[in-house]
Amino acid sequence: MEEDFRSVFEQLYGPLLAYTKTLTNNHDQAKDIVQNCFVTLWQKRPDLIDSPTLKQFLFTSAYNSFIDLYRKDQLKNKIFDELKYSMAKESLMEEVSHVDHKIQKLKLVVAKLPPKCREILLLNKRDGLKYKEIALKLNVSEKTVESQMRIAFKKIREEFKNDKQFFVIIFNKLSKHIDY
Repeated sequence: MEEDFRSVFEQLYGPLLAYTKTLTNNHDQAKDIVQNCFVTLWQKRPDLIDSPTLKQFLFTSAYNSFIDLYRKDQLKNKIFDELKYSMAKESLMEEVSHVDHKIQKLKLVVAKLPPKCREILLLNKRDGLKYKEIALKLNVSEKTVESQMRIAFKKIREEFKNDKQFFVIIFNKLSKHIDY
C-alpha cells in the first residue's frame, strides 16, 4: 500500500504541481495545495489507490482547493477593502471637520481685527490686490498698508502659534476661497 502511494506520488507530484502553479501563479501556494491533495489521498488511500480515476481525483482536488483558497482570499480582500475605505472616509471626515474648525477660528480672528486692518487684509488675501493697489484704493500710503498687514499677520500668528503649517496653507491656498 505504501509502495503504491509512493509510486503515485512520484508519478503525479510534478504534473500536479505544474497544473496548480498555473492556477495560483504562486509556487508556495501551489506546493501547499498539492501537499494537501496528497494528504487527502493518503487518508482515502484504501478506496482510491487502485482506482482508475486517481489522477482525476488529484487534479479535481487541486482545482477545488484552489477555488476554496481563491474565495477565501476574495472575501478577505473585500473585508480589507471595506475596512480601508471606512478608515479613509473617517479620516477624511475628521480632517474636513478639523479644517472647518480652523477656518471658523480664522474668521473670528479676522473679525476681531481693527476695521482698517481687516479691510486691508481682505483686499490683499481675498481680493488679490497688491499693496500699491490697496494704497491707491484706500487713499493711504504703501507703508500704512505694510504696517496694517504686519499687524494682521502678527495677531493671526499668535492665534495659530501651535499650527504654523495651517497658517501658511490658509494664506497661500485657501484665503481666496474663504468668504469672510
